[in-house]
Amino acid sequence: MSDKLLNVEQLKTYYDTRFGEKIFAVDGVSFDLEEGKVLGIAGESGCGKSTLALSLIGLFAKPLCYDSGAIVIKGRDVTQLDKETRRVEILGKKIAYIPQSAMNALNPTAKIKNFIFDIMKEHFPDMTKEEVFKLAKERFKELNLDERVLHSYPNELSGGMKQRTVIAISTIMNPDILVADEPTSALDVSTQKVVMKMLMSLMEKKIVKSMIFITHELPLLFHIADNIMVMYAGECVEYGTSEDVVFKPLHPYAVELMTSIVVPEVGQKGHKLSSIPGAPPNLKYKMTGCRFAPRCSLATEACTEADVEETVVGHRRYRCVMDRKVKSDV
Repeated sequence: MSDKLLNVEQLKTYYDTRFGEKIFAVDGVSFDLEEGKVLGIAGESGCGKSTLALSLIGLFAKPLCYDSGAIVIKGRDVTQLDKETRRVEILGKKIAYIPQSAMNALNPTAKIKNFIFDIMKEHFPDMTKEEVFKLAKERFKELNLDERVLHSYPNELSGGMKQRTVIAISTIMNPDILVADEPTSALDVSTQKVVMKMLMSLMEKKIVKSMIFITHELPLLFHIADNIMVMYAGECVEYGTSEDVVFKPLHPYAVELMTSIVVPEVGQKGHKLSSIPGAPPNLKYKMTGCRFAPRCSLATEACTEADVEETVVGHRRYRCVMDRKVKSDV
């Protein structure tokens, strides 16, 4: 029996503009997620990370639209299910989502316990308030959250507490997969550490079976992810183990990401910081060749002549026309 919880195959989703244009923010992305594993997704703003997250949970509502490909969760392709089935049977139970603006995801006019009840009654209509409250208390206790939070309004909680509360609520139905979209980006360093410990405890306690962690910080992923996928302009440009992608990146964009941030890891002291010139391409226009070529110092004419297919080397994948030996020396 396969231990794959999630299989994404050639997924394409786009934003439908008011002018009738299709902007493919996720363009042919494929990957697997096994039980007990953490997949990290990295890339700069606008590369398609958050759109991929919304696509994975089947949140297709204009302007975000599904085009083609498969999202198979435990044998069920969610792209083939109607909106109501996805909402009731998949979201929250099979796959849960922590939004990028998680601290603003709570209803400001409802106490936390009532907010949880409104969520649970959509999935379990027969549950009473007492049963929901008991379940919520147990979950909050498991995650070291004070019961008083349940009786509070969101505005009575600090930013870090709201973030932890959203995580607890998102996982209250013990989803197989948790998609966390930059859950630490708006927090101070000490609170980030608390939130990261909380997320990892979800895996340790088997509350969630696997996790997809989205961030723009590659070094952070090295500490929590088993594998890393680097996205650029809607495509997966590199995929491999965390150690390989962080310390031996193959794609020039992944190399530039690593050299543009401070890396506290052993052996990285003294490395020169650099910036990536230019800006990501406008996905409204069709591009031929490598999408990173206009910003790549190693680009040649061959990079723009034809679309670049993925190259597979062992357990690694990358999308570049560069010679394998040149890549090893980067």
